[in-house]
Amino acid sequence: MAKVTRDDVARLAGTSTAVVSYVINNGPRPVAPATRERVVNAIQELGYRPDRVAQAMASRRTDLIGMIVPDARQPFFAEMAHAVEQAASERGKMVLVGNSDYRDEREVHYLRAFLGMRVSGLILVSQGMSERAAAEIEAWDARVVLLHERPEAIDDVAVVTDDIGGAQLATRHLLEHGYAYVACLGGVESTPVVGDPVADHIEGWRRAMQESGRSTEGRLFQAPYNRYDAYKVALELLAGPDRPPAIFCSTDDQAIGVLRAARELRIDVPGELAVAGFDDVKEAALTDPPLTTVYSDRPAMARSAVDLVLDDSLRVAGSRRERLKQFPSALVVRRSCGCA
Repeated sequence: MAKVTRDDVARLAGTSTAVVSYVINNGPRPVAPATRERVVNAIQELGYRPDRVAQAMASRRTDLIGMIVPDARQPFFAEMAHAVEQAASERGKMVLVGNSDYRDEREVHYLRAFLGMRVSGLILVSQGMSERAAAEIEAWDARVVLLHERPEAIDDVAVVTDDIGGAQLATRHLLEHGYAYVACLGGVESTPVVGDPVADHIEGWRRAMQESGRSTEGRLFQAPYNRYDAYKVALELLAGPDRPPAIFCSTDDQAIGVLRAARELRIDVPGELAVAGFDDVKEAALTDPPLTTVYSDRPAMARSAVDLVLDDSLRVAGSRRERLKQFPSALVVRRSCGCA
């Protein structure tokens, strides 16, 4: 059977191939409703399928959005990727996801690969964009939205949550329970990268401690962002002579590791140790005890990121407010902090 072409559709619909293109691509020129209906009926009758590769070559853009995350095995990034995929699907786009594994060279690898595929745009979930990645984006003149990362450059387009405010909420809540102090389980960097949301979590913890007149010296501990490494760090910390009465963890995944370590050491949570996290991943409600944490609205953030990455106007103009979308954080109180 001969392949159905755009000419065949135009002939059956009694119109031009240009009008058929306008209907398929939803523009750039308007099409009368009656004509549009004839074209759609002709497409369905003939079983025509547009050549998306040819369209991409002509328009220099595909129906794909590239997304780079540090580690899709972690619940927060998995849930964020799912939310972006849902939002993109509503806009008729598909999402390609690459894992950087927190390595600059892999981040750059996926940037080059996705941009070479002529994706419509890139959503970058990073723990502080590297100089190499920034240079690559500039070289390609790529449309990029930072998601879950506070921008360093004035021209960056970003969607974030209030990381500092959220960490302050969690730390204050723990202090209001009367604990002598709250330790913080941060990231692996001794000096956090600018733009890294965990750096903002640490800053929020520090502000809450200082405003209550408590020292932070010697109370910030380092652990990778996943539960397995956090569990190992927590085993050593909780078994030591200076066990903290409460711990604010920069991520829920870390907090889950801390809860596991406490259980293994037979330390009662929250009776002997209070724990709070950040992100409110779905698993946080199912831990034992359920985890007090900070909620970030991932579905709303994902929709905003997809809208922005497909918005041509932000490549040309836009105020700082339009380029930076910040969503509020909210404390989710469960039993791990000491609340009944």
